[in-house]
Amino acid sequence: MRRKARRGGGKQIEIQIDTLGARGDGVADYEGRPVYVPMTMPGDKLRVKLVGERSGGFKADILELQELGANHVEPPCEHFGPCGGCNVQHVASDFYRKWKRDAVVQALTRKGFSGGEVADLVQIDAGTRRRAVFAAAARGKKIDLGFHERESHKVVNVVDCKLLTSELNQLVEPLRELLKVLLGPEQAKADVTVIGSSAGPDILIVTDAKLVLEGREAITAFADKHSVARFAWSRPKQEPEPVAIRDNPYQKFGDVQVLPPEGAFLQPSQEGQDALTDLVLGYLPEELETVADLFSGCGTFTFPLSKRAQVHAVEGDERAITALTSASRRNDTLHRITSDCRDLVKDPVTADELQGGDCVVLDPPRTGAKEQCSELAQSDIKTIIYVSCNPNTFARDARILVEGGYTLKEVTPVDQFIWSGHLEVVGCFELDDFMDDENDEQDL
Repeated sequence: MRRKARRGGGKQIEIQIDTLGARGDGVADYEGRPVYVPMTMPGDKLRVKLVGERSGGFKADILELQELGANHVEPPCEHFGPCGGCNVQHVASDFYRKWKRDAVVQALTRKGFSGGEVADLVQIDAGTRRRAVFAAAARGKKIDLGFHERESHKVVNVVDCKLLTSELNQLVEPLRELLKVLLGPEQAKADVTVIGSSAGPDILIVTDAKLVLEGREAITAFADKHSVARFAWSRPKQEPEPVAIRDNPYQKFGDVQVLPPEGAFLQPSQEGQDALTDLVLGYLPEELETVADLFSGCGTFTFPLSKRAQVHAVEGDERAITALTSASRRNDTLHRITSDCRDLVKDPVTADELQGGDCVVLDPPRTGAKEQCSELAQSDIKTIIYVSCNPNTFARDARILVEGGYTLKEVTPVDQFIWSGHLEVVGCFELDDFMDDENDEQDL
């Protein structure tokens, strides 16, 4: 495969790709500085144009791919390249799996761990994504609906996304037609969150456009025609307004049905949620009476945990914790769950408050839980199970816990953001004193 050279632009150089970087770009060396080239693999020889700076090195565009390295495959999606959603569809499976696991190993070794704590990668299949946030923009009489281009605000129109469930893919074209009515008159932009549920799709549009009578009627007709459970509308940073409700779009956590708020954060796939839940439950200690579920969201882990222990759920999003509490009251788990709305970044649960507890489960956002882990490091909690969507902040927080007297027993990578540089991990930490006590009992 040879690509024709393009004239003009920045400096042109010939390079060979050495590694695949953390974000999925091929990385070469030029004058002692890294050059990042998208859609390339180690061993590729190519001529590129330097187009900017990044991370102490250069960004580059391909002018001519002169020789392919090993481990290339044909990308399965027609949108690969322009679409910024997936950037490693061109990578062979075995190389890909090793690259993903190595990302966790490298993050940990940079913080002084051996890397031997990392278990095999758990990989979620394509075509299972039940939650997507589409970008939409009116352009004349047309609507662009899809995902942003790489490092751009331009929207790539999606026809058939290989990540999504068939239910979500089938809604893309009808949504594009509906948005002509909703966004077209004002040439507006929007974010469109679509979540699959057992009752049908759950849709939220966030936009500066005004919702007029014609739009409300169009949404109602759309919901009826496409069996949409709930369709809501919101302006940025405002509470959503349900426009059409046919049924309650419940999500199942454990054996409990929870009604999330509009546009709620959920694990992107049911299969990914199940894998993470199985890991969390598998890392629980045998003797267990209490669990603190921090950054609990709507109760992804709270309800399965409540089958094993008394759970105290803490979450900073008031709408999410309200959904959790309401579901708890509707079910027999009421006596097993308590809850609290609390910003765990500004106001982490203290070591004193955790005193005497058995286990903590935490699932923070990508920025991690530095403040909360500083308190956990001073606590007497025997077991900490940390679910993270960012190996780098996980490794940073793991170092805080280890310096406080914990041992990282194991960390399992879970790849439900396939064909991207994103990765989740579930790590299990045990307090050293607790481990010593267990060993003494075994000796006896």
